[in-house]
Amino acid sequence: MPIFQQINKSFLFLLVMALPFFYIENYIPNQSLITLTEEESKHIITVLRMKVGEQMHLTDGGGNLLTAEIMDAHKKKCVVKVIATNSILPPAYNVTVAVSLLKNTSRFEWLLEKITEIGVSEIIPLICTRTERQAFRRDRMKNILVSAMLQSQQCRLPVLREPTAFNDLVASRFENYNKLIAHCSQDEKSSLLNREKFKLSHFLILIGPEGDFTQEEITSALDHQFVPVSLGDTRLRTETAGVVAATLLTIK
Repeated sequence: MPIFQQINKSFLFLLVMALPFFYIENYIPNQSLITLTEEESKHIITVLRMKVGEQMHLTDGGGNLLTAEIMDAHKKKCVVKVIATNSILPPAYNVTVAVSLLKNTSRFEWLLEKITEIGVSEIIPLICTRTERQAFRRDRMKNILVSAMLQSQQCRLPVLREPTAFNDLVASRFENYNKLIAHCSQDEKSSLLNREKFKLSHFLILIGPEGDFTQEEITSALDHQFVPVSLGDTRLRTETAGVVAATLLTIK
């Protein structure tokens, strides 16, 4: 790569990192003026003490990166003007992680945060035979995803599905996906380190609860053409397994 291209890319990255980064949920393409929510307005004007003329980055979580300038520094309805728009390409690998809900909510929330930072495309909470907790606070979970997306300077928010029963998910049609299941039984498994054997760019991986999937669930997944995969030589907690799987599948 020519040196001037390296400098330009580095400068662009530093510029993105230098500006405050916020999420707007209902962006309309080609919209020139945007009124921010009261919560965001208060944070921008009261906490960050930003003034008219100062700039920020906004994303709708759908791949759009906007550069905007404050036009009206109102602490309840800050108005910004879009001065530049960029469309960020989707990742090379589209990864859906279907993972069992956990009894310990904080551990499940930690998992959501980390796999969002890693760059997964979709998250499906699973209800398995051995799943101990079935409560699901969607609004709180989505806020965790948004915060993790902004913290990691991304422009794509993972799709968060409603909790889904294991049998319903494995019977669903995931055409053009590599369908994988990570379980602890001592069966022959493929390694995610040999990803070249998987021909498709879309992945769906199933991660079980503490205590693992039942043998009936494993058999059902295999009957629906899921491929058993290994996440290493040690037995991992559910949240650790989710992070390891997301890392191995999103790496270019």
